[in-house]
Amino acid sequence: MNDRRLSIPEYSMALAEVASLRSEDPFRKVGAAALDWDNRVIATSYNGLAPGFDAPEGFWDDREGRQKFMLHAEVNLCSLFKRGEAKIVATTTMPCTACMQTLCAYGIKEIYYREVYKESDAPEIAKLYGIILEQVGG
Repeated sequence: MNDRRLSIPEYSMALAEVASLRSEDPFRKVGAAALDWDNRVIATSYNGLAPGFDAPEGFWDDREGRQKFMLHAEVNLCSLFKRGEAKIVATTTMPCTACMQTLCAYGIKEIYYREVYKESDAPEIAKLYGIILEQVGG
């Protein structure tokens, strides 16, 4: 038996990993989790279409064509809490630039991710705003 307790970054990343399993996107499954100031889970989410929307036949076959309709896991996550309620967000992929801006607007102080997203300005944005942006696993 492993007696080592998961760190908060590892714990939040494990929650994000499980949330990613709900994504219906066959090409990229992204999950996210938010913890409050006491490290309690307040939300989990994943990338996908708007809640309650059923994709038409063949929608998932056109990867390029469907991208503009996809809601990122971080956007879905932020829809589940109010600004200032969450301190930590873990996401299976580094936030894109727009999602990083959204996380800043929601007052997130720590962001953990597994996979690097090279097209993102997240590291530069995190540095300017003094947000912890750290890779966990990967």
